[in-house]
Amino acid sequence: MTNALSIRGVFKHFGDLRALRDVSISVPRGSFFGLLGPNGAGKSTLINIMSGLMRADAGTVAVMGHDVVSAYRQARHALGVVPQELVYDPFFTVREMLRLQSGYFGHGPENHAWIDELIETLSLTDKADTNLHDLSGGMKRRVLIAQALVHKPEVVVLDEPTAGVDVELRQALWQFTRRLHADGRTILLTTHYLEEAEALCEEIAILNHGQVVAQESKQALLARYPYRSLRLTLAKGDAPLPESLRALVVEQQENCLCLRLHKTRDPIVKVLQTLHAAGIEVTDLRTEEAGLEEVFLDLTGAPPATGILA
Repeated sequence: MTNALSIRGVFKHFGDLRALRDVSISVPRGSFFGLLGPNGAGKSTLINIMSGLMRADAGTVAVMGHDVVSAYRQARHALGVVPQELVYDPFFTVREMLRLQSGYFGHGPENHAWIDELIETLSLTDKADTNLHDLSGGMKRRVLIAQALVHKPEVVVLDEPTAGVDVELRQALWQFTRRLHADGRTILLTTHYLEEAEALCEEIAILNHGQVVAQESKQALLARYPYRSLRLTLAKGDAPLPESLRALVVEQQENCLCLRLHKTRDPIVKVLQTLHAAGIEVTDLRTEEAGLEEVFLDLTGAPPATGILA
């Protein structure tokens, strides 16, 4: 089966800056795929190459099997991009802008019903005849999503779609995104809200300094991080913490401790036995498994996560 996105050996330089270095990523059709990385990792450069706004110095990119250079018309028709920036023309109403965008892809009045459906689905009905200049930031974000979908692309790229939006709009956008995915579209998401990627994405690629440092299923990525947190509440007393446990403490506040434990080398029962032998009573405890944020920090060279990113 043809991948929705096939990126092979892509390089991109800006003078002495090597933005992308031999990037190869395969995005399966129908998947919900996360493209993650710190600022400056090369995510936006890669998206610009996918969408034809920029050319790679070397390598190939194909959308639904169509090369973005040699078969650019087909590639661009198969791709819809929701950009980070609120880019809009203030001289058109919402409906006019969507019909104009539809015309760019060769659609005429036969596509007006789909435009009306997008307007209704994205809760833009009351603003359909309002100039974009007069819309709030959240409404403009909804219009950008409608623009990306107006030509019914098979692959939808969401580049930081919830940056700076309120909680209510964020929830509405993810509900709509899940619907798009359920309808069979391939979704590529970039986000700095890693809890969103963890909740939504099935497979994830992580870029760092222009290189792919991981591409795996979410479950495989989470399994890479061998630590968990153990949070303890101790009975008040003067007994000192055993030396063997002090090195594991990553957070302490009065009689509450957080220990970072290796899943195989630091069994919880051994910690409790050590505390009991030292005469220290535990009144409460809970464990916390590592999430995508800890894995991300570990893979991108940041200091290892401690506790809940303490």
